[in-house]
Amino acid sequence: MASTPLRRAIAVFLLTAFLAPAACKSAGPDASHAGPAASPTPSPSASAAPSASPSPSVQPTPAAFKSLQWYLSRVPEFPQAPAPQRVRLPESASAVHWSRVPTTNKVAFITIDDGALSRKPEVIEFIRQAKIPVTMFLNSPAATRHTPYFKAIQEAGGMVENHTISHTSLKGRSYDFQKKEICGSADKLEQLFGRRPTLFRAPFGNKDATTLKAAHDCGAQAVFFWTQTVDKGIVRYQTSEKVVKPGDVLLMHFRPALMDDLLGALNAIHRSGLTPALLEDYVG
Repeated sequence: MASTPLRRAIAVFLLTAFLAPAACKSAGPDASHAGPAASPTPSPSASAAPSASPSPSVQPTPAAFKSLQWYLSRVPEFPQAPAPQRVRLPESASAVHWSRVPTTNKVAFITIDDGALSRKPEVIEFIRQAKIPVTMFLNSPAATRHTPYFKAIQEAGGMVENHTISHTSLKGRSYDFQKKEICGSADKLEQLFGRRPTLFRAPFGNKDATTLKAAHDCGAQAVFFWTQTVDKGIVRYQTSEKVVKPGDVLLMHFRPALMDDLLGALNAIHRSGLTPALLEDYVG
């Protein structure tokens, strides 16, 4: 049997041999590949920079531009619009009142009301690039405050018509009150856009015989109601047939979802086998 000193020497030798490889593995040249835990801990200032959100001013592509391209890509293909048929108006001391243009042409008309609530710049480009014929029934104060916006739509092919000064209900009011609301707005719109409105829409569609008389005396040939409304991209039909008929007038507003409304109207017109046309090419 080995002596005690010899056994101690053997034990020390074995312990040294066992620990040496572990020490080399932790401190050797391959330590840099040991994994993420072996990477140096970055300073707080260095680690904060990559996680910071980029400033909105340096966004590479504006969301509005992407949105415009998305809408443009979904505009349906329409056949060429038929030659307009001018509608003969009856001789009268009052403007006619229509919900639908009396035409057999396979066309429908897009109208946009008010102007005070929302004016997204991409709407201008959508109308211009998609060649959407639109008629704007504007309140004169909104048109005054935002003239460049509506002029841009006018230059893209849109038309400006009359929707009173204060957007108040006219039905039941005196002739003088109604004439002031209609003529005052017509005067201002002519001054702003270089053309006197020849069409009129009563706020909320509320009108009476006095409205038609006052509108006529202020230069309007026709007062328009509507056959469909469009809001948040949803077309609401006035009949159970749920189809756009020739001569129909679709109503929407300058609201935040106007891009959806325009696209919804275009799709509804296309599904009905019609083509959008400019209201003023037929009347006014």
